[in-house]
Amino acid sequence: MNRQSLTVQLRRFQSLLALVLMVAALSAASPNFLTVDNTLNVLRQISINLCLSLGMTLVILSGGIDLSVGSVLALAGAVAAGLLKNGLALPSLNLLIQVTVPGAIVVGLGVGMVLGWANGVAVTRFKLPPFVATLGMLSIARGLTMLWTGGFPVTGLGDDFGWLGTGHWLGIPVPVWISVALVGACLLLTRRTPFGRHLYAVGGNERAATLSGLAVNRIKIMVYLLGGALAAVAGLLVTARLDSATPNAGLGYELDSIAAVVIGGTSLAGGRGSILGTVLGCLIIGVLNNGLFLLNVSPFWQQVVKGAVILVAVAADKAGSRRDH
Repeated sequence: MNRQSLTVQLRRFQSLLALVLMVAALSAASPNFLTVDNTLNVLRQISINLCLSLGMTLVILSGGIDLSVGSVLALAGAVAAGLLKNGLALPSLNLLIQVTVPGAIVVGLGVGMVLGWANGVAVTRFKLPPFVATLGMLSIARGLTMLWTGGFPVTGLGDDFGWLGTGHWLGIPVPVWISVALVGACLLLTRRTPFGRHLYAVGGNERAATLSGLAVNRIKIMVYLLGGALAAVAGLLVTARLDSATPNAGLGYELDSIAAVVIGGTSLAGGRGSILGTVLGCLIIGVLNNGLFLLNVSPFWQQVVKGAVILVAVAADKAGSRRDH
């Protein structure tokens, strides 16, 4: 193997190599890191970010960005929790509609899809830059969450709903099973369907995709809608795990999501990246957070380390893009 081929292979597997080295270093530094309980805890924590990051990957592949996922997570979880706890009152009809767990889940997913669809419409029909459109939605969704909850957490949601966040099946946490299923669905979507091929085409060269007859606006709207739905799944899992929907849920989650996508090798310019790369990125972020916590590193330094990792990942992506051209 010549030097150029070796460089290509190292670039291809750089996220996996980074994860292996990180696990080895943390295993040596902390005897509690590779225990079964800690491993399951890491996987449970990662599942939330993975749901967000799968949607973020689809959006970034299309050439966009979504800064609203943390707020969408909060609103979807709050609406589901509020309906489950208090039902839906219709004073004009003197009616109170009680909502079951499946009903609350469906409504929560619907909230995420509607907000994602609104992001897509703002980007395509109104031609707003994705950064601006989703930044506006970040504020709108957070404000709606405060209005819905009155600024207070919604608690006492019951064991049936809580099972989504704290339950186990075959010894594995339920959120892990859900995130694995979503990874499989996204892999099929991006690798085995015309939509996936069109998504890469739009992100790679939107003008060429338009000239070739692709429905670019429809693809972008669908991508943001899926991103909103996946953020809602994360919101339901967080709410179920904590048995509480808090108005401040999901604050800063969009940063971890973007970090996982970039570390996983997806280009911020769009058109290049993979779902499996994002899975590796989420594992790296999750292992890093857990390892620093076990080593009693200050939360402030954890933010510094995480920011440095993001900068290195973006710099590596840019260097690779220059070599490709």
